[in-house]
Amino acid sequence: MNFMRLTILASAVLTSLAGAAQSQVQAQTTLRIGIAEDPDILDPSIGRTYVGRIVFSAFCDKLFDIDEKLNIVPQLALSHETSADGKEMTIKLRPGVKFHDGEPLDAEAAKFSIERHMTLPTSFRKSELASVDHVEVVDPLTIKLVLKTPYSPLIAQLTDRSGMMVSPKAAKEAGDKFGLHPVCAGPYKFVERVQQDRIVFEKFADYWNKDNIHIDRVVFLPIVDATVRLANLKSGGLDLIERVLATDIKDVRADPKLVLSTAPELGYLGLTVNIGNDKAKGPLSQSAKVRQALDLSIDREALNQVVFNGEFTPGNQWVSPTHPYYQKAFPIHGRDIAKAKALLKEAGVTTPVTVDYMIPKGAENEAVAQVVQSMAAEAGFDIKIRAVEFATTFKQAQAGEFQIFQINWSGRIDPDGNSYIFMRSKAPQNDGGYANPEADKLMEDGRATSNVEERKAIYAKLTKILLDDLPIIYIYHRTLLIAHTTKLQGYKQMPDGLMRVVGLKFK
Repeated sequence: MNFMRLTILASAVLTSLAGAAQSQVQAQTTLRIGIAEDPDILDPSIGRTYVGRIVFSAFCDKLFDIDEKLNIVPQLALSHETSADGKEMTIKLRPGVKFHDGEPLDAEAAKFSIERHMTLPTSFRKSELASVDHVEVVDPLTIKLVLKTPYSPLIAQLTDRSGMMVSPKAAKEAGDKFGLHPVCAGPYKFVERVQQDRIVFEKFADYWNKDNIHIDRVVFLPIVDATVRLANLKSGGLDLIERVLATDIKDVRADPKLVLSTAPELGYLGLTVNIGNDKAKGPLSQSAKVRQALDLSIDREALNQVVFNGEFTPGNQWVSPTHPYYQKAFPIHGRDIAKAKALLKEAGVTTPVTVDYMIPKGAENEAVAQVVQSMAAEAGFDIKIRAVEFATTFKQAQAGEFQIFQINWSGRIDPDGNSYIFMRSKAPQNDGGYANPEADKLMEDGRATSNVEERKAIYAKLTKILLDDLPIIYIYHRTLLIAHTTKLQGYKQMPDGLMRVVGLKFK
């Protein structure tokens, strides 16, 4: 990215305001946020990237949100109530809310948004809302979600993209082009997007919580290189950046003009294995023993130390070892090259086993892949790293054009949100085409009960299956590392990794 262009874009625009009694000069404020990738489509039904969720948080409010302790709190909705049989959820909407086009957010609009998530052919929200049979309008500010079966994670889903509301008028008029000029009900409204360059928003005057919006414009600038992001933050070209390198923590903390904000992430980095869609029918897709051998070749703690200075948490499941749903009966195993070689021999494969290993471009992604490549080579794998532009990796993943896809998942507050959409047969983000009827049933059972102990028992059985089949090889859980200038006040980092702009102000 041209540094001069970034500096020019970042400059505050001065405007003057004259008052009858007093005159004053006020600078228009612009919050410049450096993000690690250019997001995919800005349509909450279709979007599937983490960085896209960061951008959505500036302009697309949800029915509910979370606080620092992962409690679910009201946003566009005021309250919810679930029936005794778990098959109906009644939601009361906040009065007086408007979309960016001036249309009211009422029960009809909320019904439209949820149904759009459920029925749009390209929607990635379908599996998240699969339990919903239909939506009823109870009164102008009340909707009822009628479920096919009880679904305990539903309220958690409504704290994310499934709970984002879009203007029915704008969505109908734009059709499949809605993501090019999205209209939601958040604090900022969309102005423009230049691919790979910037996404610009301006303050929405009729926002329901406008008294907590203190900055006039928000500009997201995709800068893939983490070192360049940090350099721009230090020089004043940016105000806030995400995904600081773990190796830069000391540098950020030593700078009196910067603040480091951290939180344990809800998600993971995993190696998605193309089991069902591998056109080459390679050994990795055809044999669980080959996948187990690859898993055994990786020393997670050594990788954590080498790449992240020990700042992250090694893991082997879809939730962190500190999570209440982590299955302690299946701890992280040590590296075992001898056993890995024995498994390859049992599988009857010729070594070295060549593997196409796709990663999104970025220094940290490449460093992780290189460590895995080196470790796996000792067991008999020849990993061919293929770095691809971020948004393109998802297109290739959906097309099955990979054997391993190394990708971060930002995580959800309910464990179902870290598992179902990736491993349920034919789920929308099951890029590897994994299918196991027994695992499918357990995932459905885990959704049907809200009893914590029952769910833990179900997920224990599921964990055993998945650690044998290894559709995803989990490697670690990140610590969220966000840095901003000391001039920016009010920033709090949540475990979901989103960068919330409400309440932020400059000194």
